[in-house]
Amino acid sequence: MSSDPLVIFTPSGKRGHFEVGTPILTAARQLGVDLDSVCGGRGICSKCQITPSYGEFPKHGVTVEETALSEWNAVEARYDEKRGLTKGRRLGCQATVQGDVVIDVPPESQVHKQVVRKRAEVRDITLDPTVKLAYVEVEEPDMHKPSGDLERLLTALKAATGHAEIDVDTHLLRDLQPILRKGNWTATAAIHQGRDGTQPRITALWPGYFDKPVYGLAVDLGSTTIAGHLCNLSTGEVVASSGLMNPQIRFGEDLMSRVSYAMMNKGGDLEMTAAVREGLNQLVRDIAGEADVEIAQILDAVFVMNPVMHHLFLGIDPFELGQAPFALATSDALELMASEIGLDIAAGTRAYLLPCIAGHVGADAAGVALSEAPNKSKDLVLVVDVGTNAEILLGDTDGVLACSSPTGPAFEGAQISSGQRAAPGAIERVEIDPVSKEPRFRVIGSDLWSDDDGFEAAIATTGVTGICGSGIIEIIAEMRIAGLVDASGLIGSAEQTGTTRCFLDGRTNSYRLWDGDADTGPVTVTNGDIRAIQMAKAALYSGARLLMDKRGVDQVDRVVLAGAFGAHISAKHAMVLGMIPDCPLEKVTSAGNAAGTGARIALLNRAARTDIETLVRQIEKIETAVEPRFQEHFVNASAMPNASDPFPILRDIVTLPDVSFNTGGGDGASGGRRRRRRG
Repeated sequence: MSSDPLVIFTPSGKRGHFEVGTPILTAARQLGVDLDSVCGGRGICSKCQITPSYGEFPKHGVTVEETALSEWNAVEARYDEKRGLTKGRRLGCQATVQGDVVIDVPPESQVHKQVVRKRAEVRDITLDPTVKLAYVEVEEPDMHKPSGDLERLLTALKAATGHAEIDVDTHLLRDLQPILRKGNWTATAAIHQGRDGTQPRITALWPGYFDKPVYGLAVDLGSTTIAGHLCNLSTGEVVASSGLMNPQIRFGEDLMSRVSYAMMNKGGDLEMTAAVREGLNQLVRDIAGEADVEIAQILDAVFVMNPVMHHLFLGIDPFELGQAPFALATSDALELMASEIGLDIAAGTRAYLLPCIAGHVGADAAGVALSEAPNKSKDLVLVVDVGTNAEILLGDTDGVLACSSPTGPAFEGAQISSGQRAAPGAIERVEIDPVSKEPRFRVIGSDLWSDDDGFEAAIATTGVTGICGSGIIEIIAEMRIAGLVDASGLIGSAEQTGTTRCFLDGRTNSYRLWDGDADTGPVTVTNGDIRAIQMAKAALYSGARLLMDKRGVDQVDRVVLAGAFGAHISAKHAMVLGMIPDCPLEKVTSAGNAAGTGARIALLNRAARTDIETLVRQIEKIETAVEPRFQEHFVNASAMPNASDPFPILRDIVTLPDVSFNTGGGDGASGGRRRRRRG
């Protein structure tokens, strides 16, 4: 093992050992990390900005000391003086390796920007927002009828709106009198009323008739990506959508890594709180800029997120979520001032957080439940929100069950040898000829397949940079269909499979999907990659199977794949792997970003907030960590598609070769002695 320092890059997950004194930019280029630079490393362009992270990282097995990088040098000092560097940032061309270090590459330093595929789904929503505008004429002051300007404004608003009582935000009192006089005793008030029965409040005030719309923000705060939709509260129209990578990724790709970081590093939870709030404020600026809207016009916001993100967003230490019984500090819905959670929006903007269902089933699952309404389904529907932590709902009009499964980041390209997150140049679709064993593929940014005329010209600007989550699912499933990998997950040798694309790679075999070119190496699938996907899909399937056990069923009527990743999964390939239960393919549908849709419904319809709070109290929560059958299901689900469940519907559609590449000798073709399973 190398004694040189270990350099780990996030969000790509790429790592390698480098000599002391190696510039971070050099290390990034040697590992194929997406770090920009156009000035030749002279510290002029600022494209190679990076953020080092310090402390203990149990997942990576490293402790990063404050001396892990070289000290701030004259080039960086000059650049900071002239143009300014964000606090904590370094220039990758100037900072050199001095010890083990974790380096985050922020989005603006990446050549191939992450594709945040969380669009706003088309949905009919009954419009009844919490914020409404009211224009009133206010009685002028009269010495013979003494009363305050506020009292006369409230009298006019009660008459105009029908509200018996109206309160006012105290921040408005300072400017109240100038506003009324500037408007010649007319004004427009934004009145916020949350749940039915709560006191309406004036949260914003303008002189005269305010003829601009007011907006609300629906945010899906995921562990990997943050996506927001800006909605016109008068029409319900989504006027802009934007997304970015969650800045917390540098503290750990999966949730338990972040909990561990908070446990191992004093103040680590507050670091992560500051990072995610900074990211959200950037999202607000981006989305307002895209829509050409003043931030002061955003008067309401709704958030969905998993429990760990929920606690970190609120500034709560997630320690208790890292151990049984996984107790939440609070699970109820929350109505807060946006300023209380560090958001730089209008002074009166409110923030509503949907309720969490259980310790590992969060407000994002509540958003999915609000969007997909399994409690109103006549047939038994399985709703799977596929992500770093899969959240699963099973239900119909007789009741709803919920659980979560720790799938990890493999589905999103992490922990995969050629894996990457979705960005231009990433392979996202794959087909393998079952006879010749030759592959063809498509990359993000082009509609052409790799064997189409003009493919190389079409991808000239991006190249082929790796393989993203949907591509990983398809390539492994295609390898299973083509007889290149057996049910246990072993890749065959060239002799066993009849193709030289399978080659000996250490003690096991790998499959070469793309040969590479002069600038990049080949894209391959290793047995380690298959093992990572097997573990992730087994966790997902086992959670679903547990819920089916609780309902006493072996099949479901339909499956809904939710989440940005779920929207891009091929149902057939997912079933070949055994990610989801056996089901007619036409009954497997995508709901897109259902959690985000739920947030949008709660933003635009006040009654929906009461509905989801009621439903969450009725959902039966299943904790997979303490269920005795989870491990049994997990072992069976490690096979492709499954070692015990027969998948008859799938086998009527797809023929899975009955091959076994276990030679039993650990001689390079098998990777060790394994017992053959049928699957």
